[in-house]
Amino acid sequence: MNHMHDGTKGRCSGCGILLQTEQPELPGYTPIKALDRDPVICQRCFRIKNYSEASSVTVDQDEFLALLSKIGDKDALVIHIVDLFDFEGSMISALQRFVGNNPVLLAVNKTDLLPKVTNWNKVRNWVQMQAKAQGLKTVDIVLCSAKQNQGFDRLLESVNEHRGDRDVYVVGATNVGKSTLINRLIRDYSDLDQELTTSRYPGTTLDMVHIPLDDGASIIDTPGIVYPWRYSEIVSRKDLSAIMPDKPLKPAVYQLNSGQTLFFGGLARFDFIEGERQSFTCYINNAIKIHRTKLERADELYKDHAGELLSPPSREDMEDLPEWTRHDFRIKKGSRNDVFISGLGWIKVNGQEGALVAVHAPRGVRVMIRPSLI
Repeated sequence: MNHMHDGTKGRCSGCGILLQTEQPELPGYTPIKALDRDPVICQRCFRIKNYSEASSVTVDQDEFLALLSKIGDKDALVIHIVDLFDFEGSMISALQRFVGNNPVLLAVNKTDLLPKVTNWNKVRNWVQMQAKAQGLKTVDIVLCSAKQNQGFDRLLESVNEHRGDRDVYVVGATNVGKSTLINRLIRDYSDLDQELTTSRYPGTTLDMVHIPLDDGASIIDTPGIVYPWRYSEIVSRKDLSAIMPDKPLKPAVYQLNSGQTLFFGGLARFDFIEGERQSFTCYINNAIKIHRTKLERADELYKDHAGELLSPPSREDMEDLPEWTRHDFRIKKGSRNDVFISGLGWIKVNGQEGALVAVHAPRGVRVMIRPSLI
């Protein structure tokens, strides 16, 4: 692979891929006449920039891990950006193995989605505990919101504190807000025209993009990794906006007796199988309707109304999703837990009496129990 720096005709200044003029259907294609443009961008970036077309070229896990393993040999600061709404789904759990002794700064984006009353100190401690449980050692954890432009000054301070004269690698899954962060770093650290950096769409950075800094080091933007266990990766584009919240979550509290079920549109279902009457708080995008029913009627309701009353997804999009699979959990007495569905949200178990619950969700979507976030 030829690793020329941007500015030569070798790489696209939008996504960093090696340019080629032969095969229009393959990534990196640019028409010969477009090579005279300055900066040179591939046809895909050109379309995204000019027609807001989102193209979904991303890297799979193996390619991504190969890219990551190069970081271990370098002297660098690694910024790992995760999505607070889908924390366990967007966390790169093997990161520590690959980055070696390089310091990791954890940037936790989308804090704007948590309800206003949130105790941020507690959230930070929760993140620290979860990161540690995943084996990640962090030099700092910064809570931020790309959307509200909050926490970035704090993040830049932390970068200054831990970077020295090293390169900065930015890593993260798709849809976590990486481009916004990169653009902010560029604005603060280099005199480049920031149009060059990345397109405005998820999953559009194809290879490492080197952005030179004023002191001779670089910011290296890595491609977004696609994690198949996140709900956001398996729904159709039009349902993506239904599941990904863009404003603070309004918690929905349900008092349930055992033998009751909640449907989250046609996306997942939560069964309260046994336990004392207790309350459950749902943290999901408020665009998704929640239907309560009796557990004994749940299968029938789904069979008759999936894709209509129980939507999104619509009937036709349902066919593209994997079949549902069931996850059973016993919540211990006296514990404070969330039942987490990656990319869709979580259900907080408020009672301390213990409970037996089950979640039905498409096969492959990560469903788990975790200590309560809020």
